[in-house]
Amino acid sequence: MAFAIKAEVGDPRAGTFVFTAQKTMYGGKLISEGDTIFVFASENEGGQGLVARGVVTSAEATPRKPGIERQTPRVSVTIRRTALAKRPLGRSTLKGFSDWDDGRPETELNFKFYRQATNKIVGISDEVAAFLERFF
Repeated sequence: MAFAIKAEVGDPRAGTFVFTAQKTMYGGKLISEGDTIFVFASENEGGQGLVARGVVTSAEATPRKPGIERQTPRVSVTIRRTALAKRPLGRSTLKGFSDWDDGRPETELNFKFYRQATNKIVGISDEVAAFLERFF
């Protein structure tokens, strides 16, 4: 399984990205060392969408806080960048793909990242991973 993260990215050209206690959804909590991950610089934080592909070099679940019944699982990850995106892909491109049942990779990304605009790590299908590879 491949993953994607939408988060604040200070330097999109960095060789290593470190993200602490990131929210996970859609299977994102299953991320582990060695997984492929696509890095999106969050437009909410001034980013431009897809910036890099990398390999997870460490993944550690954030312990749940005691006494809180409903908590979104969070994970801290370190990513070694393996490629920089050569073409843009972000919210403005994906927002038109909103027929949730059309099976398109663009629609899966729009649903998982932008239907609920919070930053997060998500699991993505093989079709989405293949689609994203075309941007490198």
